[in-house]
Amino acid sequence: MAQRNSRHNSRGQAGARTAKAGERIRRVVAEELELIEDERLDLVSLTGVEVDRDLHRAVVYFTTFDRDDDPEIVEAFEEYRGNLRHAVSQQTSLRRAPELEFRADDTLRSAERIERLLMQEADRPSVPEVEADDGGETSD
Repeated sequence: MAQRNSRHNSRGQAGARTAKAGERIRRVVAEELELIEDERLDLVSLTGVEVDRDLHRAVVYFTTFDRDDDPEIVEAFEEYRGNLRHAVSQQTSLRRAPELEFRADDTLRSAERIERLLMQEADRPSVPEVEADDGGETSD
């Protein structure tokens, strides 16, 4: 039983460690984005970072107002990937800066779409209820 608890604790610690590393990486990348003068990155917000267990790869999620801009934004991130990774290396206590990958975060867009659908459903006129038959069959 003690062995199971120690495994559980080590996984919990690893999860906390990757979450903490992800938050540090998010902060560093966000600060660096403020210093980059590229209009493609002006209205980008970082929504989170997922770091793999061995801290070799980090996926940085971003959101923007216009989904059509996503390819251009990913292109801009690709251009600055080396600089951003270098900043992560310099400003964190990680032994090795993880490879950075940038992806659009569709969570907010999905939530907005669901909200629109719910609003449309609420605006639809209600269908009148059909009175329940008393169970008797009618014969003609």
